[in-house]
Amino acid sequence: MIRRLGGDIPVKDVRIADAACPAPFAPGLEFSPPARGTWNIVHTGMLIPEAHEIFVCAEGCLRGVVLTAAEMGASDRFSTVAVRENNVTDGDLEDSLIEGVTDILEKLPKKPPAVLVYTSCIHHFMGADLPHIYKTLRERFPDIDFTDCYMNPIMRKSGLTPDQLMRRQLYSLLHGAPRREKTVLIAGNDFMTDDGGDFPAHLREHGWELCEIQRCKTYAEYQALAGAALCVTNQPAAIPGGKLLSERFGMTHHHLPISFDYGEIEANWKTFCAAAGIPEPDFDSLAERCEDMLTEAKREIGDAPIEIDYTVTSRPLSLALMLIRHGFCVTRIYLDGVSGEEAEDFAALQKRAPDLLLSPTVDPVMRVRPRETREKTLAVGQKAAWFTGSGYFVNLVENGGLYGYEAVRGMAVLMRDAWRTPKDARRLIQIKGMGCASCL
Repeated sequence: MIRRLGGDIPVKDVRIADAACPAPFAPGLEFSPPARGTWNIVHTGMLIPEAHEIFVCAEGCLRGVVLTAAEMGASDRFSTVAVRENNVTDGDLEDSLIEGVTDILEKLPKKPPAVLVYTSCIHHFMGADLPHIYKTLRERFPDIDFTDCYMNPIMRKSGLTPDQLMRRQLYSLLHGAPRREKTVLIAGNDFMTDDGGDFPAHLREHGWELCEIQRCKTYAEYQALAGAALCVTNQPAAIPGGKLLSERFGMTHHHLPISFDYGEIEANWKTFCAAAGIPEPDFDSLAERCEDMLTEAKREIGDAPIEIDYTVTSRPLSLALMLIRHGFCVTRIYLDGVSGEEAEDFAALQKRAPDLLLSPTVDPVMRVRPRETREKTLAVGQKAAWFTGSGYFVNLVENGGLYGYEAVRGMAVLMRDAWRTPKDARRLIQIKGMGCASCL
């Protein structure tokens, strides 16, 4: 427990005009705010239908993932193998993993078609022979597909992060399938694309099918994903998954990032329509609908302060810039770094709103700062709700399946609704994996 011993709390905020991109804050000791709606590797792995997850790690580290599986009511699809000190000193990390996984699979009432094996830091520190492990497991269980997954926080700062690896490994079990020429796979998202949005509607209108892992109910349906002709990613962490699908199955991959800028949204649309060979939608009409909803939201919210955090969308700076351009009073953004996709938004905000404050979310000082505001404040995102203490907040993570013009309209509606009706933030933000099936 971090306790303040006295004196003033050091200020960690920085004006965006004075901030550095991509790292506005120095790295150091970190803490995690108790806003749990974002997904972790357990939630994401469960997207593969009928698959079974096995985490191999020290018991202390297993506590969090065990609770995640239990909280989402998926304990029947989840098992663990504990790594103990003697496994390290005796040099039997490989054997303990192989025999542990074997014991689990032999005791399951029904063998799963696929198993996700999560190794951990200790296997990489000790140089465990992972190829031997997976070769042996595949020989013992030829009817089961095994893939390597990682619970390895030491990889967060170099190479592919655990999040990027997990989103890529979602598609590592695909074998291949007959090509479906008028099918597009949206890959690497936690949330299914909103069926009521502009993108799915335009696809249907022109005879295209949208497929996503979230829409698959069986392992056979999951395997059919490999037949998609086009692959689209819109989250930065999903790009490695898109590249994997392109390399293995010849899909044409386009990264069309989430954005709240009409110009970038239109450019994404044009890229996709050219690739699919379909007409472009009426961009002016779509933008006008956005303008109408933003005008309604601004009429209600007025000049009230708005604080945004990076968990609500992968493009918090794009969101802030769009709102500021439409007259909203965005005063603060909670983030710990700036992605390459946001570099232009960062530069634009430095000129347009130089006094906009950036605040870290993981700095331990944020643990003891007062969590209250002097006036009614609209928080956009769960971490913003926790830091501000405001019950008037947009309860959304990772864009919630909204994309393109639909994301602009959806955000306007959610902000207006949040301003009208307060929520019980303490109750809502402590539930892990917003949108997952949950027994809580």
